[in-house]
Amino acid sequence: VQLVESGGGLVQSGGSLRLSCAASGSDLSINNMGWYRQAPGKQRDLVATITSGTSSGSTNYADSVKGRFTVSRDNAKNAVYLQMNSLKPEDTAVYYCNVVGMERRLMLWYAFDSWGQGTQVTVSS
Repeated sequence: VQLVESGGGLVQSGGSLRLSCAASGSDLSINNMGWYRQAPGKQRDLVATITSGTSSGSTNYADSVKGRFTVSRDNAKNAVYLQMNSLKPEDTAVYYCNVVGMERRLMLWYAFDSWGQGTQVTVSS
């Protein structure tokens, strides 16, 4: 399952960006979707995740982004979004989406755990 991300860029401190990620595939059953980020010289860290279930899902956020970032999903489009407000220079990183679920191919279900290609977010002070 391939993921295509979009929406990164350069923004001033206090600004906003919205990241999008769509999963390809004709027959998917998606469980968790989420966003991670990796700053230069640092490990990849969780930003936000959203589970399946209802159309809204259950969300989880890193403490550093609570109240500023909102994760959401569109089950019909197999897409996950990250609305980032009140951005800070320390939010600068490459952001990766992650999708976990099952894909049906030739009447069989296969588990997948896919990552997007990453999109750069740079926040200037």
